[in-house]
Amino acid sequence: MKRRGYAVIGAILGLVALGSSRAIAQCPVSVLTTGLRVPTKIILSTKNNLLVAEGGNGPNTGRVSIIDPNSGVRRTLIDGLPAGFAPPNNDPSGPSGLAMQGRTLYVAIGLGDAVLSGPLPNSFVANPNPSSPIFSSVLAIHFSAATETNTSGVLLSFSDQVALKNGSQVELSNGPGDKVSIDLVADFPDYLPEPRPGLPDGVRQSNPFGLALNGDQLYVADASGNTVRVVDLETRSFSNLTTFGPIANNRGFGPPVVEAVPDSVQLAGNQLLVTLLTGFPFPIGRAEVRTVDVATGTNSPFIGGLTSAIDVLPRSDGFLTLEFSSDMLLGSPGRVSFYATPTSPPVVVANCLITPTSMTQGTRPGDLFVTEIFTGRVMKVTQ
Repeated sequence: MKRRGYAVIGAILGLVALGSSRAIAQCPVSVLTTGLRVPTKIILSTKNNLLVAEGGNGPNTGRVSIIDPNSGVRRTLIDGLPAGFAPPNNDPSGPSGLAMQGRTLYVAIGLGDAVLSGPLPNSFVANPNPSSPIFSSVLAIHFSAATETNTSGVLLSFSDQVALKNGSQVELSNGPGDKVSIDLVADFPDYLPEPRPGLPDGVRQSNPFGLALNGDQLYVADASGNTVRVVDLETRSFSNLTTFGPIANNRGFGPPVVEAVPDSVQLAGNQLLVTLLTGFPFPIGRAEVRTVDVATGTNSPFIGGLTSAIDVLPRSDGFLTLEFSSDMLLGSPGRVSFYATPTSPPVVVANCLITPTSMTQGTRPGDLFVTEIFTGRVMKVTQ
């Protein structure tokens, strides 16, 4: 069982029972798409299609799919993205955060199998033979509007991954002539040393899990490092913008404090909104949304009282929050709530979602699309 902030997916898949039926009073939800490979993040493209990052179902089976928001028909944009089974539960980990600007899609690649379980409880060591050379990174994928409309998908090979690692741009195409080019814009360390008594070679891996764009600045939520990094897209340099401290555990068992586990980041004016999932045993009401000043890195409380917060959307009339579960230890469903102001009482929009991980607003004001990681679905929530 995952007790630290190393792998968000591990905490998710290892603890939540599929098919929970608790608290289904608010359920304006329908299935849009099924059969996805561990969908982690969803955004609306600049052509108003849904783009979904899928963590994969084996080594280098990560994928980005294009989904029609009306029919739910899925097409592949790119397959073969870095993916691997993360310790200690062998949970799929690959493409995660998404952000789009113009005709460039930025894709965060998670921790994959860059580390292995160590000999001590909740310990990790470097994997000498990871499935991909570019775990814990951000890729820039460039494709035309015509490719987005018509493509049947392109495939990234392992040799392409090596070329990206070595600094080359990779050009991909398929039989019908669709073309996609890819750059590696940020290559974070797969892990940092974290020695402990009895394990001098212990490590803590990086796990990029959320992206937000502000001009040439790309913000990356690292769920394992409890940080938000900022990447300068012109220089391709990066640094830590802010770090989130531990959170008090009110469960009555487990450690006195747990890790913050930032898992999504959204731009709202001159600040970022970052959701904190919290680590095991997932204290009730201690997850939250925090603001981060993009100039100073100062982070402050914004929306509190949440449990397993996993996404937030600013709107003109308020804010939507997404919780993976109202109680992860009980396998309770996830929920979407609306806040007119950060301190207003929440209004539950839907509380029957099964392992939701990300949401995006459709072009019609009443349409909200949510990924469910455990079911492999995209759900449409009618507000």
